[in-house]
Amino acid sequence: MQKLALSQSLQQRLSPQQIQFIKLLQIPTAELNQRIEEELEINPALEEGMEIKEKSNDDLDDIYGDSSSSSDSDYDDDHYSEFESLDQYGLNDFNVKDYINQDEYSGYKMASDGWGDEEKESMPVVSTDSLTESLIQQLGFLRLSERENLIGQQLIGSIEDDGYLRRPIRSVCNDLAFGQNIYSSEDEVEKVLRKIQKFEPAGIGARDLQECLILQLEKNKNSVENNIALTILEEHFEEFTKKHFDKIQRRLNITDETLKKSLSLITRLNPKPGSVASSENNVAYLMADFIVTSLNGKLEIILNSKNAPQLRVSRSFSEMLETYDKSDKQNRHIKETVSFVKQKLDAAKWFIEAIKQRQQTLLKTMEAIVLFQKEFFEEGDENKLKPMILKDIAEKIEMDISTVSRVANSKSVQTDYGIYPLKYFFSEGIATESGEEASSREVKNILKELIENEPKHSPLSDDKLEKLLKKRGYNIARRTVAKYREQLAIPVARLRKEM
Repeated sequence: MQKLALSQSLQQRLSPQQIQFIKLLQIPTAELNQRIEEELEINPALEEGMEIKEKSNDDLDDIYGDSSSSSDSDYDDDHYSEFESLDQYGLNDFNVKDYINQDEYSGYKMASDGWGDEEKESMPVVSTDSLTESLIQQLGFLRLSERENLIGQQLIGSIEDDGYLRRPIRSVCNDLAFGQNIYSSEDEVEKVLRKIQKFEPAGIGARDLQECLILQLEKNKNSVENNIALTILEEHFEEFTKKHFDKIQRRLNITDETLKKSLSLITRLNPKPGSVASSENNVAYLMADFIVTSLNGKLEIILNSKNAPQLRVSRSFSEMLETYDKSDKQNRHIKETVSFVKQKLDAAKWFIEAIKQRQQTLLKTMEAIVLFQKEFFEEGDENKLKPMILKDIAEKIEMDISTVSRVANSKSVQTDYGIYPLKYFFSEGIATESGEEASSREVKNILKELIENEPKHSPLSDDKLEKLLKKRGYNIARRTVAKYREQLAIPVARLRKEM
């Protein structure tokens, strides 16, 4: 038997203002201006410029609050109450909460934030020719028939971003047959591919690493070392990858000096030729969110001016509400217009407050980081960095760890010693013999130093590195040594061996 019953429950729900603040907080400075432009475009009640205060504005300030003021924690549902005085305009039957306190949060407030869509990250880049466009342009310089040109375009379209052609030639033939009605043999496609493999950057269109390196060396056959390097790649590639240099030397009957020069030629080659074009075509600009300078022995923190744009609520929209006060309050169209104007004014005010809240949170977090890592900002010595985790900063600024994480995740700071991402200053602690804690970054620097000074013909294993670190007072396990080595992109001892 079914029964109806009433029950009370407590639920935690983010308000639209909190959602908007979170989204603004986590984007870097380079993207903030674009986000503001989007809001200015969709909300006519929002304008650029400083807030203009006039005495005649007192009544409206009572309704909308002082939009130039900022608050650290006024992002709760009680914030809505200051808008409920709309009843003084005679609209007692018009419920402001009908459009504010809705279960459906994907309305006008969050529409510009892509509410419900996946987060899209973007970086400002320089627009130039892509790798594919560059190869197509080079293809046009060859005197090919229309059929060969189409085969060439199909091959270029199959080349991946790193410059390799991993799709089998047989599959390319099938693509040509089904997609362009061109029936070709593998030999015909191979012939066109060999022409493409002579394009720039060198090594493009290779099927594997061995072919990629050989293609690069084939462009320069004017030295003995180059020819020996080619022989090593063509006939002794497996020994080369395993660094069995003594076997290669015996089989080729060459001196130590010749082998060293040949191996040096190989190691200078680019294993990912496509990445050259990608890095040239996608130049990302790093814009510092903070500037920390030492002035007369004191550290000064400046927030990038692009993080503090001047925004205000449109005066014409505010005056529009005064005009409707003199209109027929019972007219349905008038009520709809009032609702629209009020929504846009609310959204503008909320956006301005979210920007100001963002500024305060950024500065508060950066001040705590600088205070914690004061010695580093004064001297620029990495060894002065203290172990610091998100929780340390969250406790100092009395905010949630997730808030600190959003600030640190995509922000950077310009110091007297260079630009650093905020994540750079966060690291775990390693116990020392003295009972103190050292930053994992400090341990990584020492590990890197040990590996750089190791004998190249007999590199140090992780076990030996562990013992050397313990001699220096760092209590660290072998698996931790291996983890830090991998984080530094340093290969195992066997692959670090040199002649």
